[in-house]
Amino acid sequence: MGFFKDFKEDFNDAVSELVPGGDDTKAEEVMVNTLDGDIDVESELTKLDGLLEQVSKKVDSPASPTVSVARPAEPEKKSFFETKNETKMEAPKTMDVMGNVAEARPAASDENAVITAGMKITGNIESLGSIEVQGEIVGDVACNGKLVVAGKVNGNSSSAEFFADAAKIEGEVVTTGTAKIGVGSVIIGNITATSAVIAGAVKGDIDVNGPVVVDTSAVVMGNIKSRSVQINNGAVIEGFCSQSYADVDVNSVFAL
Repeated sequence: MGFFKDFKEDFNDAVSELVPGGDDTKAEEVMVNTLDGDIDVESELTKLDGLLEQVSKKVDSPASPTVSVARPAEPEKKSFFETKNETKMEAPKTMDVMGNVAEARPAASDENAVITAGMKITGNIESLGSIEVQGEIVGDVACNGKLVVAGKVNGNSSSAEFFADAAKIEGEVVTTGTAKIGVGSVIIGNITATSAVIAGAVKGDIDVNGPVVVDTSAVVMGNIKSRSVQINNGAVIEGFCSQSYADVDVNSVFAL
């Protein structure tokens, strides 16, 4: 019995410290009726839990000032793919012959792919080196080196340099270097380059931000836009010639 008496006094003191000015009746209710009889452990634990909950509410109430410590915000967790996308570096960009921003091409390799005569390929072809087409391609052709066509191409082409030798091409020709259209070549499509020499037949517009030479055997059905143009005797041009890339301000010449 002395053990429970001491426990009662210690418990009352603890409650008094947590709740100043509070009475001891709640603590006495927990202990007084159980000192002389059998103790129901489950019941007493339940009562203690309820009492501690009431004490906690009083301590956390606005009447009792509390100090709250702000916790630093945890960084937002991101998935592996989001992190990978953020750290992914963009490929260097450059300007194409039309002045549009385009992805920079990898450096051209020394490899030279040859499509031999009698071979026909249906589908797009891409190479880091040069391509020589002696056969026939039905599809787009792109290479980082020189594209030489001596056969047939039915599709658009993109290269660092272009040369048509008695070729038959139906599609747009785009090169970042010089476009050379040899005698006997027929191109149905626009040509975009930095410089051009035309000795064959072209049905389409020619857009060159450098010089253009239209040779004696050339036949052009389309407009020519360039920095300068040289038309040799015997060439046939059906279209307009404009030196819009020239350094001369044409309007200022006629200013009065």
